Amino acid sequence: MEPFAAGWLSIIPPIVAIVLALLTKEVLSSLLIGILAGTLIYTIGTDGNILMGTLESAFTTMGNKVDFNILVFCSMLGALVYVVAMSGGTKAYGKWAVSKIKGRRSTLLATSGLGVLIFIDDYFNCLSVGTVMRPLCDSYRVARAKLAYIIDSTAAPVCIIAPVSSWAAAVGSSLKGNGVFESDMAAFIASIPWNFYALLSIVMVFFVVFTNYDFGPMRRAEARALAGDVGEGAAGHAEPPHANPRGRVFDMLVPILALIVFAVLALMYSGGYWGADPAFHSFAASIGNSSAAAALVWAAFGAVAVAFLLYVPRGLVPFADFMQGLVEGAKLMLPANIILVLAWTLSGVCRDLLQTPLFVQGLVQSGGGDLSVFLPMVVFLIAAFLSFSTGTAWGTFGILIPIVVPVVQGVDPNLTIVVLSATLAGSVFGDHCSPISDTTILSSAGAGCNHIEHVATQLPYALVVAACSAAGYLVAGLTGGNLWLSLGTAFLMMIAVTCFLHFRQVKLDKQAEAEAQPA
Repeated sequence: MEPFAAGWLSIIPPIVAIVLALLTKEVLSSLLIGILAGTLIYTIGTDGNILMGTLESAFTTMGNKVDFNILVFCSMLGALVYVVAMSGGTKAYGKWAVSKIKGRRSTLLATSGLGVLIFIDDYFNCLSVGTVMRPLCDSYRVARAKLAYIIDSTAAPVCIIAPVSSWAAAVGSSLKGNGVFESDMAAFIASIPWNFYALLSIVMVFFVVFTNYDFGPMRRAEARALAGDVGEGAAGHAEPPHANPRGRVFDMLVPILALIVFAVLALMYSGGYWGADPAFHSFAASIGNSSAAAALVWAAFGAVAVAFLLYVPRGLVPFADFMQGLVEGAKLMLPANIILVLAWTLSGVCRDLLQTPLFVQGLVQSGGGDLSVFLPMVVFLIAAFLSFSTGTAWGTFGILIPIVVPVVQGVDPNLTIVVLSATLAGSVFGDHCSPISDTTILSSAGAGCNHIEHVATQLPYALVVAACSAAGYLVAGLTGGNLWLSLGTAFLMMIAVTCFLHFRQVKLDKQAEAEAQPA
């Protein structure tokens, strides 16, 4: 299908999907309507058959954009979680963890720390952290929404500042051939201190965990959790029919550790660590050259095989029950997989059919030299809007990097790294909190949280971080790239705004309680 430059119409489909999702609290139909709105615009613009052209464009794009490796990985991970629970390992781990980790704060800190440690890939992070920490969080009545927020905030924001990750490879591929940077990896590493959104998102998580300064819908979700309602409703959290009482802690830890080890080895293998090219015979180079989706499938299969050898010979899970458990576990991931397919399709409609990159290019280049000191902030806001609308960070910086690097070179070369970092930071914003982002979807699935509740509770925190990051980039432009002044401004603003919103929420809650009491 030939692309059609739809101009401002190219942003209508994601806006339709996001607005409907927030209004109806139902994401599947919202995404589908957004897709059909986009293909309808495309069909009208290309003088096609309105009925059949709209449907044909939608499902052709869907077939082209689906990443079956990710769907298989999600299904196999759901299967692994299910059989681990059948063995009794999950229940045993929950009992052990309760005896070792005392209190909600320690649980949340452990969850945050684990999220930071699993930095190789955001998909792997989202589902692994939820699998390991969900039983413990439930024991201490931590809201599933809070767990999903921590998972999401330590997935993409961590991966985008980790040189050894699948994200570093994606950024490097967007930087190749621009003639500005001598080394793609060197440019990526130089951008890390300037990636305000990623850094502040991680700081925000630990600040909220330490202080318990929740506000907005998250505060209400935590209040319900303390009352016994942690929240339910997402794929991947249902309990199996029974858990073997003979299960031990290692019955959970061994398959999960196997998954981590196999993931690292598979990423190295797919990146050519043991291949013929000596350029990839180092850990960092092989990870940067790896195929993350395929490697994670191999790792998940290996982990399932380890679980089989661990459970079936010992009689924890009979052979027939194990195979049936794999099927049931895969079924639990079906809603998340459907959302992923629809999100990928919507992103493809915007980028490939309606030519959103041309519209964004016009927005960026129309400012020309007049942008000057405002360029870092403007680029951050454009990247944030585009990534939130399309739900993809990789697609956003893939679109913008080839555009903004030449622009900043012509406006102020001294701000090149700052503007590159602003592009990456804005791209992560949407991947972190957009309702149609794959990591947002996977975070809610991994935490066992209703997807719309996760979006609604997380968004106020993300918007605070984004606003303070934008202020930091404004200071960076005004000061010609003073890192400490820019980052310090953003950090202090974030702490101040968070404290203000928390205490304001506390005051409003007290007023509401007072008004509710009988005279």
